[in-house]
Amino acid sequence: MTKVLTVIGTRPQFIKAAAVSRAINEHGGIKEILLHTGQHYDDVMSDIFFREMDIPKPDYHFSINTSTHATMTAQMLEGIEQAIIKEKPDKILVYGDTNSTLAGALAASKLHMPVSHVEAGLRSFNMDMPEEVNRILTDRVSTQLFCPTEAAMQNLQNEGLATTDKTVVNTGDVMYDAALYYAKQASQRSTILQQLGISHDKYLLATVHRAENADDKERLTKIVNAINTLAKQYTVVLPLHPRTKKMIEQYHLSLSCMVINPVGYIDMLSLLQNCHLVLTDSGGLQKEAYFFHKYCITLRDQTEWVELTKAGCSTITGADEPKILQAVADMYDKPFRNGSVFYGDGHAATIIAKHLAT
Repeated sequence: MTKVLTVIGTRPQFIKAAAVSRAINEHGGIKEILLHTGQHYDDVMSDIFFREMDIPKPDYHFSINTSTHATMTAQMLEGIEQAIIKEKPDKILVYGDTNSTLAGALAASKLHMPVSHVEAGLRSFNMDMPEEVNRILTDRVSTQLFCPTEAAMQNLQNEGLATTDKTVVNTGDVMYDAALYYAKQASQRSTILQQLGISHDKYLLATVHRAENADDKERLTKIVNAINTLAKQYTVVLPLHPRTKKMIEQYHLSLSCMVINPVGYIDMLSLLQNCHLVLTDSGGLQKEAYFFHKYCITLRDQTEWVELTKAGCSTITGADEPKILQAVADMYDKPFRNGSVFYGDGHAATIIAKHLAT
């Protein structure tokens, strides 16, 4: 029996962990211990995901979420180290590029524990992004690197990480697994459209939360202005992240679109499946838009999902208001015709579970 300690802390990681945990249970031969750092901690950011997605109750649950990057990572390191010492797992499993990811990888490597990294090899090539630093360092100390795309595989090859002492494999994307599985539930269970009084294909879905936008007054002002301009012509639904809400208030900005509280994964999938197109600075939502054949306006200056921009499924506008408005105009009536398969066949989690068992 292989014992795996899984470290998660944020909404995207809950989604990925749900898919892999289900595959682990189906595979057998693996005992999973779940550690939640508490990086996302309140009901709408955390608890609702566990309830909706039937994720097992964490064996460890911290509340490390309100500090600087350094303090947060240090506190996570201490807690994760103690869990590793107590549980003596065979492997540490981490997801993505958050502070929780880096803390799990560093704690494990300091204790000479093998690290398995889901979403390995992604690069935006912007070292000003904390996520870029986290993912690069995590890849360096990982022994199993599970890549979601061929581009990610090539990045690891270019960096000299595809070596004989590491397992490097293109598994496909576990978020695609989750989207396929939970989309059926969303169509049956979600009533978010009725609650908001909106109709299929009659609204734009927007999200803004990344530090590069939310913490920069000039960038956030431009994005808010663009959304307000779009709201004069379209219905724009914006689930407002607590971080962004705080900064909008601090900068004395105002939104004139349909602002709603953050929603759970099931309602978010329903909003995504039924929208006309997406505006976001989220990494996960860029892919999820593609999963459901929606064009995406990416409110960032770079993206790690380069295959989407190359295929014309996503347009990078940054926080440039005219570019945002033009991208919506260009994409609004454009049929979604891309048929490329970038993220596997929906069985990435099964592949990962098999490798974890070895």
